Amino acid sequence: MEKMQPMLFTTIKEYDAKQFTKDVIAGVIVAIIALPLSIALALASGVGPEQGIYTAIIAGFVISFFGGSAVQVSGPTAAFATIVAGIVAKNGMEGLAVATILAGIILIIMGVCRLGNLIKFIPFTITTGFTSGIAVTIVLGQLKDFFGVTYPAGMETIETMQKVEAFVAGIDTWNPAALIVGGVCLAILIIMPKFSDRIPPSLIAVIVGIAMTKLLPLEVNTIGDLYTISNSLPSFHMPEISYGMIRTALPDAFTIAILAAIESLLSCVVADGMINGKHRSNTELVAQGLGNVASALFGGIPATGAIARTAANVKNGGRTPVAGMVHAVVLLLVLIVLMPYAALIPMPTIAAILMMVAYNMCQWRTFVGLLKTAPKSDNIVLVATFLLTVIFDLVIAIEVGMLAACVLFMKRMSEETDVVRWKYIGEEDPEVEEDSEATKAELRDIPRTIKVYEITGPLFFGAADRIKDIAGDAHTCCLILRMRSVPALDSTAMNAMVDLYHRCAKKNTTLILSHVNEQPMRAMEKAGYVDMVGRENFCRNIDEAISIAEEIAADVYAGNAEENNEKEDI
Repeated sequence: MEKMQPMLFTTIKEYDAKQFTKDVIAGVIVAIIALPLSIALALASGVGPEQGIYTAIIAGFVISFFGGSAVQVSGPTAAFATIVAGIVAKNGMEGLAVATILAGIILIIMGVCRLGNLIKFIPFTITTGFTSGIAVTIVLGQLKDFFGVTYPAGMETIETMQKVEAFVAGIDTWNPAALIVGGVCLAILIIMPKFSDRIPPSLIAVIVGIAMTKLLPLEVNTIGDLYTISNSLPSFHMPEISYGMIRTALPDAFTIAILAAIESLLSCVVADGMINGKHRSNTELVAQGLGNVASALFGGIPATGAIARTAANVKNGGRTPVAGMVHAVVLLLVLIVLMPYAALIPMPTIAAILMMVAYNMCQWRTFVGLLKTAPKSDNIVLVATFLLTVIFDLVIAIEVGMLAACVLFMKRMSEETDVVRWKYIGEEDPEVEEDSEATKAELRDIPRTIKVYEITGPLFFGAADRIKDIAGDAHTCCLILRMRSVPALDSTAMNAMVDLYHRCAKKNTTLILSHVNEQPMRAMEKAGYVDMVGRENFCRNIDEAISIAEEIAADVYAGNAEENNEKEDI
């Protein structure tokens, strides 16, 4: 069983000065990368720029300290931007704090209950669908600042579609200067990685954006024009928690928790592949929970493992959680010393950074590949989750996506369940050719008073009605169910099996079961079905079942013959 111990305590046992140097260098570089991203993601989330830094500092340090991954770096991510913006617009910062704290508690419970492996039951089509949907919502939300558009007064701009509508309505107010700054910064973000992966492109884009607005006659909005910049340290604040607030925040809390769990564990898996390591999923969930609670209590927003920052950490030599902790400390120093200069960053530059983040997370190649190769049912879930994320929100997308995935999965499984009656020699079967292997395998010299049904696939509520297809006629004295290919049986199917037994009993037909697997056998034992049918009528294989059935058929035949003789004598 997986150890519930922070990876820091494991890696520190063999720690040395050489690795410490590498971790410090990696932590500093990741902090430089995280700085503009944290500010941009905070603004996209509808909060002040310092909230993004607070999150990277508090959650980043706590999660690295208690986390189950040696190299994971956590902080604000694009996946939460639209969710947080919606919560802030509806319930304010107090509502966001309550939702984040509840999400943290849910994550801790998931980790303590060792539910880390359950994340694998979230279908890939859903994670791809909502990830691509989030990317599109981020891009649509940044069109305003990228083009320098002013939304018409009085229009609501909480939901993505409302932002698109307001953008279209205010398109005549677009600012060419904003488009120039945004376009140049976006070009830097696209082109720079092709020449160097050492210098963070987002940092260069910020520097160039500030230079353009200061040195050229370009009038564009900056962060300082729209927000009040503070370099004060994060302070403790307990939000007012009431029953009504909890009821309102709980759905958002579940969404944050599920998304945080999915994204952080996916990031851990990616990191494992890069360092040939193995993370502790349940420990990581507990750490994510603690980090989110701490972030909310100190003015931050939801946080999770960030794949881009984690990858940068690994590439620059980080191999222990110390690197993530150093990254948080460096950001704390930046907050104190350099935060006032964040007021100079142009909003089109922030928009360009977020657009690039959205492109990197959109997985469009994976999306298109699934559309070309995945089954139709999977594509329905994929497209539905994507569209619902864009048109409505992530909460609805995940709920409907999971429901659709479950329903389609059950339909697919029910189609795998089949009940087929063995054919007698000479009996016509239009579905099976005379010389087929299936026909040859079923050529058994069995009396007509014995019927054999072979059941394949799981017997659950979606396929329980197939048991109604099992029937004998007036001459049937034994009914054999061959269940070697039935891996599972649920209560609905069990009820159908009881009904079958009663139907057989009314016709004086003996029910015999062959090769019942472990789980169905346990279910039958627990329901009292084994005693009902008779333990002697449960056979190890089909040969034993047929032998017992032939003995019963012979006894019935002898009894009928004796009865007929008595009638003749009379």
